[in-house]
Amino acid sequence: MEKHEIRIDGMTCGGCVRAVEKAIATADPSADAKVDLNAALAVIQSDLPKAIFVEAIEGAGYDVASGS
Repeated sequence: MEKHEIRIDGMTCGGCVRAVEKAIATADPSADAKVDLNAALAVIQSDLPKAIFVEAIEGAGYDVASGS
C-alpha cells in the first residue's frame, strides 16, 4: 500500500469532511483514509494511484491544492 497526502481547499465543516471521506471510500472501499479539517489534509493508504483520489475529491466539489 502507498501513502498519499492530499491538501484540500474549500473544506469548512464536518459535513465537508464526510463528503471527502465518502468520495475516497467510493473510489476505493478498502482505502484507509483520515481527513483532517484543520490541516485541510487527507492522508490515504491505498494500492490505487493518487490521481484516482484527486479526481474523486474534485468530483465532490473540492479543490486539491497544487503540488498535492
